[in-house]
Amino acid sequence: MKIGEKVPELLGKDQDGNEVKRSDLAGEKTVLYFYPKDNTPGCTAEACSLRDNISALAAEGYRVIGVSSDSEASHRKFIDKHSLPFTLIADSDHKLQEAMGVWGEKTLAGRRYMGTLRTTFLLDPDGTVTAIFGPKQIKTKIHAEQLLEALRDK
Repeated sequence: MKIGEKVPELLGKDQDGNEVKRSDLAGEKTVLYFYPKDNTPGCTAEACSLRDNISALAAEGYRVIGVSSDSEASHRKFIDKHSLPFTLIADSDHKLQEAMGVWGEKTLAGRRYMGTLRTTFLLDPDGTVTAIFGPKQIKTKIHAEQLLEALRDK
């Protein structure tokens, strides 16, 4: 996925089993962030950074949606445990991650495996990508502040 391209129409199912489509997002800008796993230290820090800055992001006109390979039930528990005020999409088959170019090879302790490459996309009200923050740019504990700084610098 590149700047200027639209995200796929079908994004997946949320924590409650409801389909989420690009057309459902029409009219509002979106922070669409991809993360590896619910309830892990880095992913929790990133989600809580977004949670704690949700009002500031809303003031800039953005809603937040997270995506990982975890199940709907796992997302529901993650939301409840950390009081997350945003939607999480269960992409267990990796279709959305593959379409967005964030499913790829990773290395941990010398072991290679396929997984989610932590990436955030900013979308305009039509679902077109306007900015991309890649794995090397994202600092999980202050990710929302990074986004807000980038938005203010535009």
